[in-house]
Amino acid sequence: MATTTSITTTYAGEFAGQYVAAALLEANTLAKGGITIKPNVKFKEVLKKVSVDDIVKDASCDFDPTSTITLTERILTPEEQQVNLQICKKDFASDWEAVQMGYSAYHNVPPSFADFILGHIAAKVAERTEKSIWAGSTATSGQFDGFSTLLAADADLPAAQEIAGATITSSNVVAELGKIVDAIPDTLYGAEDLYIYVSQNIARAYIRALGGFAAVQNVAGDENVGSIGANGVGGQGTMWYQNGGLEIDGVKIFVANGLASNDAIATTKSNLFFGTGLIADHNEVKLLDMADLDGSQNARIVMRFTAGVQYANVEDIVTYGIPNSAN
Repeated sequence: MATTTSITTTYAGEFAGQYVAAALLEANTLAKGGITIKPNVKFKEVLKKVSVDDIVKDASCDFDPTSTITLTERILTPEEQQVNLQICKKDFASDWEAVQMGYSAYHNVPPSFADFILGHIAAKVAERTEKSIWAGSTATSGQFDGFSTLLAADADLPAAQEIAGATITSSNVVAELGKIVDAIPDTLYGAEDLYIYVSQNIARAYIRALGGFAAVQNVAGDENVGSIGANGVGGQGTMWYQNGGLEIDGVKIFVANGLASNDAIATTKSNLFFGTGLIADHNEVKLLDMADLDGSQNARIVMRFTAGVQYANVEDIVTYGIPNSAN
């Protein structure tokens, strides 16, 4: 299917000299180091898992080899993806950008448009990657299986670490996040890189709850136990939050913009992996003028990259609001 370029312009007024697009979702998971990035994965990479049982035994005079060492693996397989667009330079000849195209019949793509569209495409790809990391499905073109998809089909996820979700509000968010903290295995609690990865709506509800003025439910969720102080954190009310870090019960919170509403995942950063060939591929967009190749007035915009995610130990993960169909 060919790329459709629709230009609706007016000559009433003066061209502002810039293009404006709708805001895009910030791709913060990779930009802010929310998970472990593994570059230079050409095809597949094996994540080795080592499991050792109780190795400490009562002492004896003899060497007595006991215990069990188990090696298993998970496979990180980045998928190839691409952006292919084609624009006709002739479409801009009657637009405000006509002068920038030069006076020759062999048009150039307007420079200001070219600069804008290349940056915009890179940002769109980053947004799509952010969503795929957490909630993507390889069944959808342009996506790969994200953590939610992988975890929903993993029979080895401990049932006690699969928390049923609820519609999060400022009234129940503290209790619901508390359920996640309570389900974190003892071996993980206190780890330096332990995070609860939450969706935007959970983060917003938590920030509002900590601003005070919100009744908070108990863990059972059947009664209110008061509000979080009359004026919230530091007595600043809803003005307390300045885009800083969030924590609950000593566990850091990472706002994962790609997570679906009311979903959360708790684990260590070192347990979550993003694999790709070259990181630079995610920022390189090429504009190819086809005039010298086929004599047309077309210009092609091309981007190619690989991306995929995987976790190492499912036993070290707590999910919230992500139903598991395998257990």
